[in-house]
Amino acid sequence: MYRALGRSWTYDEQDVSILRDLVAARQPVVGAFYHSRTFALLHYFSLPAQGRWILMCSQSRDGEAMARVEEGLGFRVARGSSGKGGARALVEMIKAQREDRGLNSCLAIDGSRGPRGIAQLGTITLAQKTGSLLLPVAASASPCWRWNAAWDRTLIPKPGATVTVRIGQPIEVPAKLDEDGYESIRRVLEDRMFSLHSNLDQHTGYHDPEPLRVPAV
Repeated sequence: MYRALGRSWTYDEQDVSILRDLVAARQPVVGAFYHSRTFALLHYFSLPAQGRWILMCSQSRDGEAMARVEEGLGFRVARGSSGKGGARALVEMIKAQREDRGLNSCLAIDGSRGPRGIAQLGTITLAQKTGSLLLPVAASASPCWRWNAAWDRTLIPKPGATVTVRIGQPIEVPAKLDEDGYESIRRVLEDRMFSLHSNLDQHTGYHDPEPLRVPAV
């Protein structure tokens, strides 16, 4: 069902040459995205031109269904989340990328539970431990639904929608970082993702009355 929905979408690609050039050069990357845009991005990143990817998916009942969808699209899936099994899944992803330099990884910057739009350290650690570039990825769509009951207010493109994908400039992550270094890169990533999505949503006409990022209380 998801594959059929994805095939109905048209893609408006912006700055995607950044990703394609990195894939062609076999430069490993960690794709950083908003959890709320997962549904809009899965089909796009399953296309052969985008390379091969390993993803993290939670161990919950909903996660089991999503893992089957992701595996059906050709992704390798590590099971875990910030709530349960996340550290083990992160180690699995690191090992997989180290063993297969043609494999890239994707991880939501705001984890599986949020706060929405607030960058956690998972993507940075993954890039650091695998020698990958951290690659901001943004998506928006029109027309679309929004799942308001979800913590991330999931965006779901409607059948026949135009999904706009924009790739940001890569962020280098040094092999050694102190606490201040981690925080500096975390802020750069969070701010860059916020800027990318704010501009992209304005471009597509998507509007959510709730903010893109909600600081922890």
